[in-house]
Amino acid sequence: MNLTFPLTAHPHLVHALLEALALSAGAFYYRWLWHRQHHQSPAQGRQLAVLIGCILGAALGNKMMFWLEVPHLLPLYWNTIELWTGGQSMVGGLLGGLIGVELGKKWAGVQHSTGDAFVFPLLLGLGIGRIGCFVSGLADGTYGLPTDLPWGMDLGDGIPRHATSLYEIIFVIFLAGVLSHLQRPFSAQQGLLFKTLLCSYLLWRLGIDALKPLHFDYGLGLSGIQLVCLLALLIYVPLTVRQWRRLT
Repeated sequence: MNLTFPLTAHPHLVHALLEALALSAGAFYYRWLWHRQHHQSPAQGRQLAVLIGCILGAALGNKMMFWLEVPHLLPLYWNTIELWTGGQSMVGGLLGGLIGVELGKKWAGVQHSTGDAFVFPLLLGLGIGRIGCFVSGLADGTYGLPTDLPWGMDLGDGIPRHATSLYEIIFVIFLAGVLSHLQRPFSAQQGLLFKTLLCSYLLWRLGIDALKPLHFDYGLGLSGIQLVCLLALLIYVPLTVRQWRRLT
């Protein structure tokens, strides 16, 4: 079957709609999981501060990471509306949301780990969001480098490329399956499931982004996203391994 990209006449609109669907689906799934476990809405009590921190942190991290990826464009757009509307980054949203949750927990006096509840809603939202990236072809900006491999896809410019959005959808499905099997044994260590998700996704992005065009080189051929992934892994891999060892 031959596909012609973008798969829609309005790629930016369809992408935006699928991003909205991804956020909504993830939020409703999180609410359903939380209500099933705690028999109350996550927007009640001190958990509301955690949710607000997550949303605000993710929104801010989303934009900061995008401009870290293309800092050479920032002088052109710093005083325009595009500073806030242009571009998004899952890595920035994930790490920004994490920081926001921790700040919200500190403000509300929440002591227990809350990250595990976000794991599968995050994966659901990420998978849906990447469908939007895939159907948008080159218009999305997350396309891969040219390749001679037999599964290379023409995303709209006549050049076979790595379909990195499709790769990520497959990775998310695989990761969801692995984490679903680890959910019960990891329940003895609060937060371990989320840390495993975080480290897995950061390691994935560190590798897969090498198959994408490099917009700004921070040294050693690393993009802004790869650099942040590397720094975050240096922090969270030791924490994750420490919790893994407590299971034995």
